[in-house]
Amino acid sequence: MTGAPDDRESEANIGPNGDTADGLPMNDPEFNRHPQSGYRMLRDSGPVVTLPGIVPSRANADAHLVGRHADVVTVLRSPDIFSSRFDAVHIGQVRPLIPLQIDPPDHAKYRKLLDPLFAPRRIALLEDRTRTLVSDLVDSVADAGGCNFHTAVSEPLPSTVFLELLGLPVSRAAEFIALKDGIIRPPARTPEERSTMVDAAGARIYAVLQEVIDERLEAPQDGFISGFLDAEVDGERLTREEVVDICYLFFLAGLDTVTASLDCMMARLALHPAERRRLADDPSVIPRAVEEMLRWETPVTSVVRVTTQDTELSGCPIPADEVVSVMLGSANTDERAWDEAESVDIDRRVNKHLAFGGGIHRCLGSHLARMELRVVLEEWHARIPEYRVPEGVELDFSPSLRQIADLPLVW
Repeated sequence: MTGAPDDRESEANIGPNGDTADGLPMNDPEFNRHPQSGYRMLRDSGPVVTLPGIVPSRANADAHLVGRHADVVTVLRSPDIFSSRFDAVHIGQVRPLIPLQIDPPDHAKYRKLLDPLFAPRRIALLEDRTRTLVSDLVDSVADAGGCNFHTAVSEPLPSTVFLELLGLPVSRAAEFIALKDGIIRPPARTPEERSTMVDAAGARIYAVLQEVIDERLEAPQDGFISGFLDAEVDGERLTREEVVDICYLFFLAGLDTVTASLDCMMARLALHPAERRRLADDPSVIPRAVEEMLRWETPVTSVVRVTTQDTELSGCPIPADEVVSVMLGSANTDERAWDEAESVDIDRRVNKHLAFGGGIHRCLGSHLARMELRVVLEEWHARIPEYRVPEGVELDFSPSLRQIADLPLVW
């Protein structure tokens, strides 16, 4: 993502004031640095907060924000009422993305094919290669006294891991990252401009995937793409379109979410010396620290659903065919569900956060993401235990998917 898909992408719809469909002040840099107080205000406003006319991709329809943990879990576990179907998000796709935008019962047959690819045993086989990649990246900056962590480590590492896994050429990583950003972070000023940019980037991604799939049909190679072309679901081979629709979703999620998570975690540690020294002095706490920072930072702040029928949530009515923005970051800091919700405790023993979503669309690549995050923190702190953000620098987080494109660190 990286969480690879399934449920780690959210549409950043732009509202009339430049805000997002989340209805939170996503254009406010200070909010993006510290969204937790905004989440608290959302939860205190009620179980469901309706924002009128804020979804431009649906003729300025209303959006309903859900921020309390119990309600978020209900939505994620009720795909028959809160669907992740094709029109829930527009990220340049021309067909439903597989498996994210497939409702039950068909969703299960695709997960049956895809889940084993990301099982812990399969991911463990990738750790040595990942550690080598991380070690090389850290070596390249260790003696420099400083770097932009985003460009030096957090972007190239998960991109390389995922492109190798998928079977796409790593030599084209910069091109692929630019296409991904064209979907997730287009430099648009209006909703119309955004839609045009997203569609154009989507068309180019389809062309790239079709080109590579044609090559793999001619000459199979190691990697998921060749595997998908030979795979069968319920005794039937996947069609070429199905392979493209799986790869499109993988392309977006695989090139972004671990990058954003690494940015958030390293910024957190650079700004909190006691936590950083704890990891450097005792690497055994790193797995728990990863979980706690995923909870607190929640790099993928929300996911979107569409109601399939008139319904209600904690007594609040929601009409059929309307957008529900499921605020994962808010659920992860809800004092109704967590002890010491607003304390970052890297010794927290029970940590069932929703940073990877939940329900049938829970992130396929959570085990891969956790392995990458852990290995980066282990290798980095073994070589560079003391580091900080330079004096006077204010970090800027992108909205919705909380990436930090400029993350200077010095040591």
